[in-house]
Amino acid sequence: MMDFVGYLGSICLAICSLPQCIMSIRQGHSEGISKGFLLLWSLGEVFTLIYILPKADIPLLLNYSANIIFLIIIWKYKLFPRK
Repeated sequence: MMDFVGYLGSICLAICSLPQCIMSIRQGHSEGISKGFLLLWSLGEVFTLIYILPKADIPLLLNYSANIIFLIIIWKYKLFPRK
């Protein structure tokens, strides 16, 4: 039961950034998000992923990996907006 709760929570957290990612792709930019926020969010995701890697906690690994992928997309549209 606890594994189910862990997976459910990780899925919810992993898809939190998906709407912003989709909006950035559709609009071709990420203008409404500050670089400082993105930088701190990115560092938090990377450092936490490094921390949980040795623990091999699959729900958390999926969560942070998905968020890093979404962040890369958001950063792409922040740094290189579509004209």
